[in-house]
Amino acid sequence: MSHHELWVAFITIVRKEIRRFTRIWAQTLLPPAITMTLYFIIFGNLIGSRIGEMGGFSYMEFIVPGLIMMSVITNSYGNVVSSFFSTKFQKNIEELLVSPTPNWVILSGYVLGGVSRGLAVGFIVTLLSLFFTKLQIHSFWVTIATVMLTSVLFSLGGFINAVFANSFDDISIIPTFILTPLTYLGGVFYSIQLLPEFWQGVSQLNPILYMVNTFRYGILGSSDINVSFAFGVIILFNLVLFTIALKLLNMGKGIRQ
Repeated sequence: MSHHELWVAFITIVRKEIRRFTRIWAQTLLPPAITMTLYFIIFGNLIGSRIGEMGGFSYMEFIVPGLIMMSVITNSYGNVVSSFFSTKFQKNIEELLVSPTPNWVILSGYVLGGVSRGLAVGFIVTLLSLFFTKLQIHSFWVTIATVMLTSVLFSLGGFINAVFANSFDDISIIPTFILTPLTYLGGVFYSIQLLPEFWQGVSQLNPILYMVNTFRYGILGSSDINVSFAFGVIILFNLVLFTIALKLLNMGKGIRQ
């Protein structure tokens, strides 16, 4: 395929993915906005006023970056896992696989679709947070790079989940039993400096901790983790998951019977 044809194929997949979640915005964009607003009210205003400061910032300021990142993670993951599994379940993926479109273009298209929804929800949550606190961007480029890399990472994770899923129940197991606990234990609501030394070490095995703290550094200039090391961890996970996802697609795992 020529460069132009590759571009057309890529953009077509991305447009399909964006239209998919914008067409049903009341199911994809509205619920996370309502959920995060409740988090801001309950944790930020009601509980936060009793907690006081966390890491040198008001509790509301402290949790806002984590809540934005949580919404980006869950929506990037959820968009790709549901979309690709539906395509696989309906046998539509076979039309793509028999076309001359390279697998890396197919993968990239689905991932960018997930990133689009993740960033859209993240932007909505950011706007909502302005009603509760002031956001000061400490480092614009760290903020943007972190949210982009994290969104790509969990879009890839959603793709891998969809490849192995055999039923609609299978696409909810990892988000429910792995993703949600890791997110809540990833430093969204607390600084790991409050934990005993042993549990600080255990927390550092959680990859979401690095994403939340790097994003918090981009906004507040404060992090429990070395930012350069955290970036390295995020990039490494991206490379590993992209390699795995592309290999699974090349093998036809879960697709070709």
